[in-house]
Amino acid sequence: MRRKIMKQGNLLKLDLQHFAEEKNYRASTGVDQLYYAVLDESGAGIITGDVDLVDFVQTITVEMPQEAVRAYGSDKTAEIAVANGNVSVSGAFHKLPVEVRQTLLGLETVDGLSSYGAGDNPPYVACVFAKTHEDGSKEWVGLTKGLFMRPNINAQTKNESVQFSPDEISGQFMERPVDGFEKEKTVVFGYDESGESANRDKLFQKIFGVAYPNTTTTTSSTTTTTTSA
Repeated sequence: MRRKIMKQGNLLKLDLQHFAEEKNYRASTGVDQLYYAVLDESGAGIITGDVDLVDFVQTITVEMPQEAVRAYGSDKTAEIAVANGNVSVSGAFHKLPVEVRQTLLGLETVDGLSSYGAGDNPPYVACVFAKTHEDGSKEWVGLTKGLFMRPNINAQTKNESVQFSPDEISGQFMERPVDGFEKEKTVVFGYDESGESANRDKLFQKIFGVAYPNTTTTTSSTTTTTTSA
């Protein structure tokens, strides 16, 4: 009887070790492929126009603050609730093209000249970007609905050595209904192993309502086939 228990214990230990080995503990080492699209006036998650790519991303930070709020009674803690803060996003780019700023910030453009003013009205947008790993895997992060705000204008003199000045932009994001989820969401994410793209494709459908830009769908009278790049 003792031998049987020991044998079962060894099997349990092996199963736990196998389960631990299945987890991926690789940290992300880069960021890539920021996609954005303008939401329609209802802001319900239907995009207007195409999904566009901003290349040469340097950093993206998504801040999702939470605070534990305590209720007290009888000189002790009676209950703890979590208060969620506003979700903010900031990003730095090697260059943020004028066309991208025009779209994200809703800038008025006349005769090729763009402008900032009190009447600026940035549209609601949705975004998706990828956190990259050295083994080729990616964690895709989707931001459901938010506004970007106009950045500062910075310039500095050229020195003996060339120095590049990145462009920065920040925004505030909020919750919106996402198909398949019971509650409204601000951030949705998924992970793909190297060479895979299933979760990326599902995330694009959830956030933008369209396929990943390099995904083509061929439809015949009897079948529909989707191929991902």
